[in-house]
Parts: sequence; structure tokens; C-alpha cells
Amino acid sequence: MMKKMRTLIYDIHTIVGVTQDNKERLLGKEMGQIGCIKNAWLLIDGDRIADYGTMDGWTHGRPQADMEISAAGGMVLPSWCDPHTHIVYAGSRENEFVDKINGLSYEEIARRGGGILNSADLLHDTSEEELYEQASRRAQEMIRKGTGCIEIKSGYGLNTKDELKMLRVIQKMKETLPVRIVSTFLGAHAVGRQYTQAEYVDLLIREMIPEVGRQKLAEYVDVFCDKGFFTPKETSRILEEAAKWGMIPKIHADEIASSGGVVVGVEHNALSVDHLESMADEQIETLRGSKTMPTALPGTSFFLNMPFAPARKMIDSGLGIAVASDYNPGSTPSGDMKFVVSLSCIKMRMLPEEAINAATINAAYAMGLSKDYGSIAIGKVANFFITEPIPSIYYIPYAYTTPLVSKVFLKGMEI
Repeated sequence: MMKKMRTLIYDIHTIVGVTQDNKERLLGKEMGQIGCIKNAWLLIDGDRIADYGTMDGWTHGRPQADMEISAAGGMVLPSWCDPHTHIVYAGSRENEFVDKINGLSYEEIARRGGGILNSADLLHDTSEEELYEQASRRAQEMIRKGTGCIEIKSGYGLNTKDELKMLRVIQKMKETLPVRIVSTFLGAHAVGRQYTQAEYVDLLIREMIPEVGRQKLAEYVDVFCDKGFFTPKETSRILEEAAKWGMIPKIHADEIASSGGVVVGVEHNALSVDHLESMADEQIETLRGSKTMPTALPGTSFFLNMPFAPARKMIDSGLGIAVASDYNPGSTPSGDMKFVVSLSCIKMRMLPEEAINAATINAAYAMGLSKDYGSIAIGKVANFFITEPIPSIYYIPYAYTTPLVSKVFLKGMEI
């Protein structure tokens, strides 16, 4: 049996995101608190965090390690976790970007055959190998910017064959990339061109979900439950069938209108309800006491000039919140979680501590991974990054376009 490599990171200005209480998520006022250790060291044993402490305590002996790496006065943060992406897609949609500048809305572009249906056409004509290459390049860019866990959805297939093709690409990415990936079946992203709505919902329930389940290609199931897409009743039917195959719900909800997605999500014990730009106060009350994590996607609001999710109101009401990139070709062509953290502060009035927690421990919870990821804790997977020297954690959202990642470690190995 191969001996585990022990790696010591020393000369750390501050370790940020330290947890010691095994909490899987942070709620309300807890989000404004973040564990920090100054003048620190961090010990990695194999792919796990083994220990940490202050360098002041080295008078009692330096931790033994096979390799030592200086953080050179930078900070250590847990890797960003991105619990909502669509990075398996073909090509790009910059023409729609110009359509939006010219005044067309998201709904108008969709009605003209653009949007999700445009991506479905491109994906249909792209080989599985090329899809894998394109998606892997996007994932590698995210890794370089500090992301260590990624949820990836299907949803640009919109027929059984192409949805399965997408999910196989995600499976190959899981097997070949160092980042932790979870897969979500989002066949109910839109209605395929060749179907009526009723026909498509029937296809999802009768054929797609059972086949995805038989092939074990998805841990989660998602539905775009919103005005002009899928109704709460249709969403319930889809989620009930997916539950038979062990798929846990994650819901697109209340992006375009307050349309019942949050209620359906909570009723079906969804792990998360995502978007929430049109969320009403009643939905905040619905989420109180549930295990469902509201997940805001501020990059989407920024790119589409839409309202932002009411993050401040949710936190002040005692809810936890996660944030995600929504990386996709139409409404958020970016997987930069540092920028998401900045937008969370600038546009959603979240404190830096709240935004970092939302992008790490709570984002890990929204992927079902917070027992092993999302914070610096003994026994958790050693996914973290080292920053360039910076004066404080507030500098991270403040310097909103400055590249700050110096080194990236995934599963204890420098990438």
C-alpha cells in the first residue's frame, strides 16, 4: 500500500473558513461569522486535512511532513463550491447577447427559437467527444480560479438520446478531472421542438427518467418551474417519478415570476431552490424551518439586467443562502465564483463573510457535499487555494476583477 504524502503549508497570513462544529450549513446570523486563524500552518495527509494551527506554537515542534510549501504570506480559503452550472454545452450564443442589448427579453428570445432551444440544436450536432473537450476546458478555467466542487446539469438535449449524451459527458468529467463533480438531470429545462408540452412531460416520466435511473447517470433532478416553462403540477409529477430512481430534487424557481417553484421544492424536500429573482415574502416564510437551501445566482441578474434575489431579506429572516455561478451560454457565460462573491456584496448587500460562506460551506450543502467540502476542518477533503498576499478577507470581493489565486490544491495535490 502506498504511503500517504504529508504536505505542510506554512507562512499563511490567515486560514479563512475554519469550522470545528460539524455544521453542514449556516443560517441567518451565523453567516456573518467566519472562522479565521492568523499566522498559520496547515497539514495535509493524503487527500484530507490533518491539522492546522498557529506558527507561534512551533516552539513545541514543527509538524512532520514529506513536503513543505510556503504560502508566502497569502491566505488559505476552502475551494469555492459552485452548486448550479450548465457547462456541458456546444458553441456559444453571443448573437443573443446583442439581441439583449437591442432590447429583446429572455422570454422574447426563447419564443423566437433562441435560448435553450438554440443550445439544444447546437448540442445535437456536436459529438460526445467534442462536448467533453469544450466542457472540460470550462471546468479547468473554473479550477484555476479557485473552484473545487461543481454541480453540472443536463438540459440542452431535450430528447432522450441527447440528454443521455450530456450525462455521459458529465460522467466522463467526473472520472477524468480532479474537481469534485455532481450530476443533475434537467430534462425539464424546456420543451423539445418536436413535442407539445403534455407529450414532453409524458416522455420525461415514461422514458427519460427511468433510463437515466437505470444507467445511474444523475444524483439529482431539476425542473425549470416558472412562468412559460413547467407548472408546479407538472414539476410534482416529474419529481415523484425521479424519486423512484433515487434522484434528489434541485429546482429552478421564481426566476421570471413567483410561480410556485419554491413551494413545490419544499414539499418534495428539495436540496435547493435556485434563482429566486422574483421571490415574494411568502416564499421566504415557506423556506423557514425546511432543509432546502435557497441559492442565488447574481451573475445571471447582472448579465440579464434582472432584479437580484432578496439575499439580505432572507438572511435577516434567519435563512441560510448559497450562491452559484449559473455558468451557461445564454444568461451567464462565466464560472468566476470570486466575481459571484463580489456581486453578492455589491448587489445583494451581503457582508464579505456572508458571501464567502455562501460560496463555500452553504454552496457545498446545496450540492450535498458539506460533510466533506466547503470549509477547512480536520478530516475534510483538502480542497483549498492560496491567495496572493492581501490585506484582509474584505479585499477578495472589493478587488472584484483582480486575480488573487496563487496556488490551487484539490484532494491534497497542487494543480
